[in-house]
Amino acid sequence: MSGRRRLPLAWIVTLPFFAYTLLFMFLPAGSVLIGAFEGKTHGYTISNVTTLFHHPYIDAFKTSIEISGTTALIGGAVGLAVAYAAIREGTPRWVRSALTTFSGVAANFGGIPLAFAFISTLGPLGIITVFGRSHGWDPTAHGFSLFSKTGVELAYMYFQLPLMILVISPAIDGLRKEWREASSNLGASQLQFWRYVGVPVLMPSLLGAIILLFGNAFAAYATAYSLTAGTVNIVPILIGAYYSGNVLNNPHLAQAMAFGMFAVLAVMMVFYIPLQRRAARWAK
Repeated sequence: MSGRRRLPLAWIVTLPFFAYTLLFMFLPAGSVLIGAFEGKTHGYTISNVTTLFHHPYIDAFKTSIEISGTTALIGGAVGLAVAYAAIREGTPRWVRSALTTFSGVAANFGGIPLAFAFISTLGPLGIITVFGRSHGWDPTAHGFSLFSKTGVELAYMYFQLPLMILVISPAIDGLRKEWREASSNLGASQLQFWRYVGVPVLMPSLLGAIILLFGNAFAAYATAYSLTAGTVNIVPILIGAYYSGNVLNNPHLAQAMAFGMFAVLAVMMVFYIPLQRRAARWAK
């Protein structure tokens, strides 16, 4: 009995987690990958995947990439500036606490509630729209429409910005005060500090955060669908349309589109993982 090896308690505790990931992540993902290469009747084919390179599917991927890229870049730049302003020396501590609390809530606020909030604010009868019309400025007269690609990007910015603040704050904390003092003692200016110390230290974390924002927007569905009723041609909405009303045509085409999303996100992860490893060196 004494020679038997017992399973460590740490492994027993993690068994529910592994069971959850197997049932709700790996098995569904495996089903999608297999289904993407299945034919309508029987056998396997690559026709479902090659169809994605034709209209309207290729257009959906282009629109999704454009929306994700735009919101990731703008959210990354603005989020970095806001986070640095809240964390830098001289800023009251309550500002960071309030900003972190708000960001934690706003980063998880989406779907129908977020769409309704934007419609009530910037829709044709929204508060800001009506206020602007009453003061001689109508945003719709200048080509703005909340129920368009631009409107979706604006709505996505609501959760992209706070997510960037949460992700980049630890990296900003990694800019130690001693480094700034050392560079100042050596005669370096603020510009030289950011050029040779600040930017190189923050760059891996910044690029990794932008990639994370890209994936977050690329897979979003409920907000865009609730806001535009499916009129914007993006991949998640197109997949939802196939599963909800067009499954009799080719049910495996929706799985092929999901496989295409996996491929795009996999490319992002190829860059994200080494950036995170490099950023972790500065956090030690």
